[in-house]
Amino acid sequence: MDKIIEYMLTEDKGFGDITSSAVVEKGLEVTANIISKDEGILAGMDIIREVFEEYDIKVNFWLTDGTHISENDLLMSVYGDARTILLLERTVLNLSMRMSGVASAANHYVNLVKDYNVRVAGTRKTSPAIAKFDKYALKAGGADTHRFGLDDMVLIKDNHIATCENPLDALLKAKSNTSFSKKIEIEVETLDDAVECVQNGADIVMLDNMSPFEVSEVIDKLNELDIRHNSLIEVSGGITDETIIDYAKLGVDIISIGALTHSSRSLNFSMRF
Repeated sequence: MDKIIEYMLTEDKGFGDITSSAVVEKGLEVTANIISKDEGILAGMDIIREVFEEYDIKVNFWLTDGTHISENDLLMSVYGDARTILLLERTVLNLSMRMSGVASAANHYVNLVKDYNVRVAGTRKTSPAIAKFDKYALKAGGADTHRFGLDDMVLIKDNHIATCENPLDALLKAKSNTSFSKKIEIEVETLDDAVECVQNGADIVMLDNMSPFEVSEVIDKLNELDIRHNSLIEVSGGITDETIIDYAKLGVDIISIGALTHSSRSLNFSMRF
């Protein structure tokens, strides 16, 4: 994450901040406040604090990640060299705005299903290069991060299954070639495949793009066979504000939503000297 931030700053700086060099007196010290112009869940404060402090800018802030914020809230005050603060301004604002947007989206969905025993999770549909920041923000918003990367767990998806005979064949191959220390999840699209994978020891079975009625059929069949608790059941694919409760009330364990990171709106923050 440090390397990514260093690249962001280098990319923005180019050959130097020619505006600040032309206008701002060298050595001038100022106080600057970061203000919220939005409402939502705050994320990224610890990260941008470290950025400022790395450049010898003093930081004061009282709101922690995961805090609900409103318009005009003071998020952070910094003091130090004016040219340095201006050099960092856009990068730290962009990052904290993006992270707070993801955290806010996550928190919105978590609150929708708070009365149900279900976990809301993100996916790997993150912005390129800043996946870890997105995952950090999901956690700040109360959601589960799901996988951080390909080495986290075995997750057998449709393209993996396409190289095998069927979902069960893919699952059995994974079980024979994977350490006991790694969980195995498999994505299925039909009732029969879901039942077979639960019967054969998948840790997690993802019901992909199934309607609430189809998910209900799967849950009822697993209960009928007395194997419901053999595997965690995850649902994913096109879940929205309007449909999430329809899935949650069925008794699934996990609802994963790619839109938390691929479509969330950044919050709006500003810095004022």
